[in-house]
Amino acid sequence: MRSIQRRLSLGLVSVLLIVGLLLAQSSLWLFDRSLRGYLQTTLQDETQTLLGAVVRGPNGLQLDERRLSAAYKRPYSGLYFRIDLNEQSWRSRSLWDRELHTVEAEGLKDALGDGPQGQQWLVYRADYQRYGQPIVIHVARDYRPILDSFSQVQKVILGLGVSALVLILLLQRLIVSRALRPLEQVRRQLLQLQQGQRSQLDQQVPLELEPLVAQINHLLAHTEDTLKRSRNALGNLGHALKTPLAVLVSLATREELKQLPQLRESLDGQLQQIEQRIARELGRARLAGEALPGAHFDCASELPELFSTLTMIHGNHLQLEWQAEPGLRLPWDREDLLELLGNLLDNACKWADSQVQLHICKVTAGYQLTIDDDGPGIDAALRDEVLSRGSRLDEQVAGHGLGLGIVRDIVDAWGGILQLAESPLDGLRVTVSLPLKRT
Repeated sequence: MRSIQRRLSLGLVSVLLIVGLLLAQSSLWLFDRSLRGYLQTTLQDETQTLLGAVVRGPNGLQLDERRLSAAYKRPYSGLYFRIDLNEQSWRSRSLWDRELHTVEAEGLKDALGDGPQGQQWLVYRADYQRYGQPIVIHVARDYRPILDSFSQVQKVILGLGVSALVLILLLQRLIVSRALRPLEQVRRQLLQLQQGQRSQLDQQVPLELEPLVAQINHLLAHTEDTLKRSRNALGNLGHALKTPLAVLVSLATREELKQLPQLRESLDGQLQQIEQRIARELGRARLAGEALPGAHFDCASELPELFSTLTMIHGNHLQLEWQAEPGLRLPWDREDLLELLGNLLDNACKWADSQVQLHICKVTAGYQLTIDDDGPGIDAALRDEVLSRGSRLDEQVAGHGLGLGIVRDIVDAWGGILQLAESPLDGLRVTVSLPLKRT
């Protein structure tokens, strides 16, 4: 959601800046054109006034200074003229020691001319005929005050533009936040689904989101139903195969086969392998992996019941203890975790003398489950061999009934690590490290 807001904000800022700059520059350019047009008319009137000041005198044409504006007599006043005849030229006193250069074309010169004291001249040329002689009149006006005014206006416009932009961004952020609030709610609910805090999304959403929410809820329900039916089917298959296997085992013990000991031994071995392989594959196929929404393992609610069951099975002589962080939920299937912990705790209780401890905690890389007992333990030389084969320990070492098949399948399915070590209680420590759930 924040990335969407950032993209919208950047897009809005870019558009507003471009449009604002274009409008500001266009407005100033149009104002400048209009002002120059107005000043052109003023300068044209000035040339006509100066033309009227050219009179016939005793010695020919002369300039009547009484008809001139006082601005032409004050040095660097900002208003200047130059009158050129065939044989003579007059300059205003306001030019002082500067020269007003002539313009080739009649009318207002587009480019500004450089004047004294940093002035910028707007120069206008007019051609006349008076008393039968051609007269060229140049009039210049200082345009610097107007340029300074433009600069002030630009600063004011820039300040107002920045203020307006900030206000628009704040309003845009508020509007977008309100518009995206339903999506943010859906995102939070999806996170709650991953954490197992809900089983479906709320259907009270805007009309545009109703199809999406409906499809997600339908997919969740369909997935959960499919998993339940698959598990039921696997369970039915397992029960259906047990009866024929039991019949075959019974037939293998009949008197007729006692006369054929090699055949009987081979048949017993094959039937045991079939039974173990079916049990193993059915157990592996039923693994759910990452839990469906709402099916996570809540330590506070599941462990007391599990330990109560173990106490009833193994008796009150064992001291069974468990420890987990308050409110800790493991993001994997509840039934798979019950089977994993049930197998490990059941075997720990079988070989413990008086004490079994379970500790579940969240670590940097994920979650860690540790089971300790004070039983006989396992020799260090046999631990790696047992884990590498991934089979029952009682197949390798007589006298120990620690079944690791389904436990290893569950841990492998979750990308975890199963380790055996010596327990601080002088028995066996089984550590299961599970990585963080993928999101």
